[in-house]
Amino acid sequence: MNDTKEQALKIERRGEVAILWMDVPGKPVNTLSSDFSQQFAEVFDKLEADAEVRAIVFASAKKTGFIVGADLELVHAARTEEEAATLSRDGQVAMDRLEAFPKPVVAAIDGPCLGGGLELALACAARVASDSKATKLGLPEVQLGLLPGAGGTQRLPRLIGVQAALDMMLTGRQLNAKKAKKVGLVDEIVPAAILIDVALEHARKLAARVPEHRAGFLDKLTDKHALTEMALTKNPVGRKVLFDQARSQLLAKSRGNYPSPEAILRVVRIGLEKGMKAGLAAESEEFGRLVMSPEAAQLMGIFFATTAMKKDSGVDDPKVKARPIEKVGVLGGGLMGAGVAFVTATRAKMHVRLKDKDDAGVLHGLGHVRAELDKGVKRKRLTRQDADRLMLDVTGTTDYSGLKNAEVVIEAVFEDLELKRRMVRDVEAAAGPEVIFASNTSSLPITAIAEASAHPETVIGMHYFSPVEKMPLLEIITTDKTADWVTATCVALGKKQGKTVIVVRDGVGFYTTRILAPLMNEAAYLLSEGVPIERIDGSMVDFGFPVGPIKLTDEVGIDVGAKVGKVLVAAFGDRLSPPNGMERLVADGRSGRKNGRGFYRYDGEKGVDKSVYGVLGVKPTNTSVSDHEIAWRCTLAMVNEACRCLGEGILRSPRDGDIGAIFGLGFPPFRGGPFRLADSVGPAEILNRLEAYEERFGARFSPAPMLRKLAESDGKFHREPSQGR
Repeated sequence: MNDTKEQALKIERRGEVAILWMDVPGKPVNTLSSDFSQQFAEVFDKLEADAEVRAIVFASAKKTGFIVGADLELVHAARTEEEAATLSRDGQVAMDRLEAFPKPVVAAIDGPCLGGGLELALACAARVASDSKATKLGLPEVQLGLLPGAGGTQRLPRLIGVQAALDMMLTGRQLNAKKAKKVGLVDEIVPAAILIDVALEHARKLAARVPEHRAGFLDKLTDKHALTEMALTKNPVGRKVLFDQARSQLLAKSRGNYPSPEAILRVVRIGLEKGMKAGLAAESEEFGRLVMSPEAAQLMGIFFATTAMKKDSGVDDPKVKARPIEKVGVLGGGLMGAGVAFVTATRAKMHVRLKDKDDAGVLHGLGHVRAELDKGVKRKRLTRQDADRLMLDVTGTTDYSGLKNAEVVIEAVFEDLELKRRMVRDVEAAAGPEVIFASNTSSLPITAIAEASAHPETVIGMHYFSPVEKMPLLEIITTDKTADWVTATCVALGKKQGKTVIVVRDGVGFYTTRILAPLMNEAAYLLSEGVPIERIDGSMVDFGFPVGPIKLTDEVGIDVGAKVGKVLVAAFGDRLSPPNGMERLVADGRSGRKNGRGFYRYDGEKGVDKSVYGVLGVKPTNTSVSDHEIAWRCTLAMVNEACRCLGEGILRSPRDGDIGAIFGLGFPPFRGGPFRLADSVGPAEILNRLEAYEERFGARFSPAPMLRKLAESDGKFHREPSQGR
């Protein structure tokens, strides 16, 4: 090998078996970079020429895993489809060499083995994995708008069967070692301490018997499942049924907005019907096309943004450090408080003191934590012993005892300003001057809550989304007085809780609530115009949102939405006023799903509750508004408000605005967020559409000043070098 620079691949001899260690210099994890193919070819030339080496173990010298995939920066930098396809073909050549290597190669997998890392492992003669919880195997390319480009679409189905392979590739699902062995993805599972020794022995055995060919999935047909697999893959009629059903199911979920799952289906089918060579050719061609697609550009942009945010402390001064936290207090045993307690104890691994006003409230909160732990046990993510141990880290109380040692106290009680102010005083009295008081309010200004504090610099907002256990975003809200160390400490806590964290400045509705309100309002205006509820929600789901705004209103609570709406109207005026008649819903006792009375039915029947039209005094007969207009009226209302938030300094950056909308509100990821959407359409075009709607509908579509300024200067929100797209 060329020794003029430090190499990622190094050989260690263990008798007749060589260990090929991968350790990409200067990187925390192993990725397949631009010079990997050359290094790979050089080292395997050397191993093939060494007559004393009879087998090879491929392993990682990193403590952080096997290989996490290809270097995405390299993929993102491709300027043409052909350039991207060449990257795929280079990877295929390396994996073909590995698969055809005359000496058996065994992959020793400890930690993440993803994307190109799994494709490399698939090309090996065998795979031995550690039983570590960190060991995960998967092909997550679909989540970036791509497909596996180094032979994964061809080798995975041949190893574990088409049905299991499609499930992994179409979802990006990652398997732990036990599940991977069950489906045939790995040959052995052993403790990490003996992984290399077992892999060496496995390699020696393979070298001793030198099999003529590798046993694939269809060579192992013995049970009913395997026979079904043969019927579906070897029979043309069966294949048609399999792929038609798979396509129908994915379109029901994707609404045709994501091209990569369909491309995966096409490439896998070509490989089955026309052979490996044709399948690989189709794989590289589709890879090149997908890399240059707008969907992949947006999804990769999200990936880069979230990666950068992991290093963001939430404050601009790099000298400010988060303070250590060992104990967290949580006020309120409802679903939000119990959810915060759960993620703090189980993910952040901290002690939690859960307080409620009475024993019933405390028991409810503790019961919720226990129930979530039991789910983990049932799904085999936790052992019973682990669940019991974690439960011991959550204790309850009906007074403020036990909070004196808490570094952070998070309140999650109902939206009552005076109650929250009283809690500030009580917590400071119990815990001392430097305790951080964090409010989970979704609408009340943090500045108003901090007025009750003797130390307003320690008061901050931590706005979680329900259900806390599942929703990925945490919106942290700072006031003009919040100390930087408080912000940095809460950002670090949120990350340990497993959250994607954005920091915003205090203001009515903060960011997420404020931009959601115009979207929900516009849906209400469409309803008041007589557009059927099913069309409003269906158009938004087709546009890429996970749930329609009317359905979401039911989920959040019609009464809650009405209360928040009044707060927003008081702050921002008529442009956030709902249409006349919406107050009748609350008067009619409709709160949504929680009381079984809303826009939709909850009596065992599915669909819209038709009686709601009578309450509102509208006839759902308007067919003049197109699905396109429905989606863009609602979405532009949100985008415009996001621009106002950025212009007013509520947001620190367009990046944070995009991440907040996607991870907190379900903004379509393939559209990149409000600001990336505006950039892709063009700020000038967004401005034109808003002005046209303003002329038709009035002030609620009045363009944000920042958007107008950007459009006039032909600028964009994200300043990035061109990728040739």
